[in-house]
Amino acid sequence: MTAGVQGITVAVARETAEGERRVAATPETCKKLVALGAQVQVQRGAGLGAGFIDETYVAAGARVADDVAALGDADLVLCVQPPSPSTLAQLKQGAALVGMLAPQADAARGEAIGARQLVAFPLERLPRTTRAQAMDILSSQAGMAGYKATLIAAQLAPRFFPMLTTAAGTIRPSKVLIVGAGVAGLQAVATAKRLGAQVEGFDVRPETREQIESLGGKFLDLGVSAAGEGGYARQLTEDEKALQQQRLADHLRTVDVIVCTAAVPGRPAPKIVTAAMVGGMKPGSVIVDLAAETGGNCELTRPGQTIDSNGVVIAGPLNLASMGAVHASEMFARNVLNFVSLFVKDGAIAFDWNDELLAKTVWPRPPKASAAAP
Repeated sequence: MTAGVQGITVAVARETAEGERRVAATPETCKKLVALGAQVQVQRGAGLGAGFIDETYVAAGARVADDVAALGDADLVLCVQPPSPSTLAQLKQGAALVGMLAPQADAARGEAIGARQLVAFPLERLPRTTRAQAMDILSSQAGMAGYKATLIAAQLAPRFFPMLTTAAGTIRPSKVLIVGAGVAGLQAVATAKRLGAQVEGFDVRPETREQIESLGGKFLDLGVSAAGEGGYARQLTEDEKALQQQRLADHLRTVDVIVCTAAVPGRPAPKIVTAAMVGGMKPGSVIVDLAAETGGNCELTRPGQTIDSNGVVIAGPLNLASMGAVHASEMFARNVLNFVSLFVKDGAIAFDWNDELLAKTVWPRPPKASAAAP
């Protein structure tokens, strides 16, 4: 473990990405950072999009700063999305940076981090272990995304989700298929069920059946299993893929709404719903593709747009978690607090590179001990 830096300053950055309303620290987590011995400064207006006014941060023991220059004094900077390369260039040499940074996705960003010798922790790289669950931003934010995607689907659908008995007759419930049974997909199953829909869940991993059914959904079994060894899905043969695709296409003719949630961090989203499948769906059907940010699960998805394909509406919303900024920020901020608590103690920063959560999250690799503390 490296020697600590005493009397550290932690800065909470105001988000500048278009449409981003979340904040990396709430008054609740600021108070806890202060209890760890840190001086916390929050950029003015950083929490407004999530409903946290500046005065609540001051009451929690933080100081409100007016401009980007305030970040330049910080030993540790917290953010949701990565600051711009120009902002990164103003940070203190060797400062620590924590957030969803995706440094490999932007050459200028990666170069700026390297030029300032920042100790960058892209939390999307955090190992998915039991110990890391309380720090897992991908899971916490996916839950909000799955919830919002289902509400968007209900809004776009020209049908009621629940069964209704009216003077004009009985209205059958909408048939909703959730593709993917990760955190977002399971939240989508639960939300669609609460709205009264007839819900099915589909995933290539047969072990997700129990999770889907526990939430009131029905597991869509296409008769092709990708079960492999050690709990991992195996690669399907070409014949198995063709059979699965044909059976899925036939089934989609009966579906009113599809919510696509299948995504793999750092990789393009798998194409599951083809253009031909969309062509076979009923007019008035809706597809909401939560995976749009990484290309989409539907072949026709256009990220950030809602289109009509022969009567089938296909929505590719972006940054869904930001639409639920209050609770998404609360969860994100707690994830961040739990992570930084690994190296912020008693007003000091000290990195233990024997801790796999730090060593496997830092980018590009653990710094040498002599340069570990900002």
